[in-house]
Amino acid sequence: MTTLFVTGSGTGVGKTFVCCRLLETLPAGTAVRCVKPIVTGFDPEAPAETDTGRLLTARGLPIDAAGIDATSPWRFRDPVSADMAQARERLRVPFEELVAFSRPPPGVALNIVEGIGGVMAPIDSRRTVLDWIEALEAKVLLVTGSYLGTLSHTLTAVDALRGRNITIIAIVLSQSPDEPAPTAETAASLGRFTGDLPIAVLPRIDSADVAELATLLGRRFDLA
Repeated sequence: MTTLFVTGSGTGVGKTFVCCRLLETLPAGTAVRCVKPIVTGFDPEAPAETDTGRLLTARGLPIDAAGIDATSPWRFRDPVSADMAQARERLRVPFEELVAFSRPPPGVALNIVEGIGGVMAPIDSRRTVLDWIEALEAKVLLVTGSYLGTLSHTLTAVDALRGRNITIIAIVLSQSPDEPAPTAETAASLGRFTGDLPIAVLPRIDSADVAELATLLGRRFDLA
């Protein structure tokens, strides 16, 4: 069993979108688990519109109390960083419990964990998403956008991950609503600095073709 941690160069780059597209294209019968343990901006009165609800829908599961708890046990109302949300609601996400929850249960072939914010987003007063990934010893799918500034943000994230000897499976360049240059041009620029790291370009539409990315994951994780 393998844990794939889906993180980003920042917030709003499309991590949940990418997770949903992948879930919909995995081979039939794949024993997959997909969780987003910490979620902020969660509206309990409209769960279907939250990241948690979208992940459940992509898995074909009901958006009910049990499914929500099993996907996102730590939920906060305000759309802020995890550390700020905990301080505002006077709640705490114990790091050891977070890591334990993120590990794959028995029988799971692919354990997908979606992080919160970007690689260096704080998850408490001392730790960042990077510390979470390192503790899990997970492989990473790095999602980024094609917005102005993405080159610096993405290369900084890559450098931070490699600095902890974390394996990056691929970069997903998720098309931003506003982009100063064609997505393919941005991907080519990134590729000049990331060596042989695969870069998959993904249009931000529900019908986006993720066959290339699904094939890549199948090769890396031996999914039948």
